[in-house]
Amino acid sequence: MAGTASPGLVWVLIEHRGGWPPNGFEGLDLEAGTKALVSSAARMAGARVLLVRKPGPRPRHGPKRWAVLRYHSSGDYQQLWGSWEQDADLAGIVPALASPGNPGLPPVILICAHGRHDPCCAVRGRPVGRALSELWPELVWECSHVGGDRFAANAVVAPDGVYYGGLDVESSVATIKSHLAGRIDAGYLRGYTDLSPPQQAAIAAVLGRFGPAGRHDYQVTETQHQIGENLGEGERWRIHVTGRPPHPAHIEVELQARRSPAYQLTCLAPSAGSVMVYQPTSIRSA
Repeated sequence: MAGTASPGLVWVLIEHRGGWPPNGFEGLDLEAGTKALVSSAARMAGARVLLVRKPGPRPRHGPKRWAVLRYHSSGDYQQLWGSWEQDADLAGIVPALASPGNPGLPPVILICAHGRHDPCCAVRGRPVGRALSELWPELVWECSHVGGDRFAANAVVAPDGVYYGGLDVESSVATIKSHLAGRIDAGYLRGYTDLSPPQQAAIAAVLGRFGPAGRHDYQVTETQHQIGENLGEGERWRIHVTGRPPHPAHIEVELQARRSPAYQLTCLAPSAGSVMVYQPTSIRSA
């Protein structure tokens, strides 16, 4: 799974309690002008728009919520929340995307449960969402497609920008409990959304070797890319990672990237497909 987190620094969450179309927000039957306004502003901000709803029984009526979540490479997280009843109320997302937002709020835990995009996400994601919401009801939301259906159940902690995958009820509780305590473990980690796939895989390798660490305890400071000289060697990466005390100060990770054999990637995939896999070949600390 390492190296498979979808890139992104900004998320727009829109609570929608009914059924979700296969293509999420774009498929909703909303007032056309407002929908176009929100879509355009999100594209300009490089934001990902996700539909969300609370796990379990949901009220049919009453105001719904929206949010803009933003990650900064400095480690600052910002959020801005609003509510909507009429379609036109969603226009409030547009100025929110240009606002710095509020720091210091707890993270949002998003569990992909988008069954009409891929049934695996609903079958595996909904039990995880229910279990987590029993422990952290204010933090947990089901969400629409986040990428990587083959890793269901998937969880995204935002605006931290941390993807986890391959979760079940037991492992999700342990993983999120550790995350909220400031310890990210490599076991179910897909990656950090502010890093490239090989950089994500390098951080996962470091966490696997040296143990859990905080979101910003390791930083990627240099990335070198090489193409193999011989047929079949694939691509190679050398990535330098610096750590904060008490973690190792300097770590060199070497990776080899190769295409996987073709296989059924998702429940709805019409044919077998192949993906890039980043395999650590060397991890050295100084």
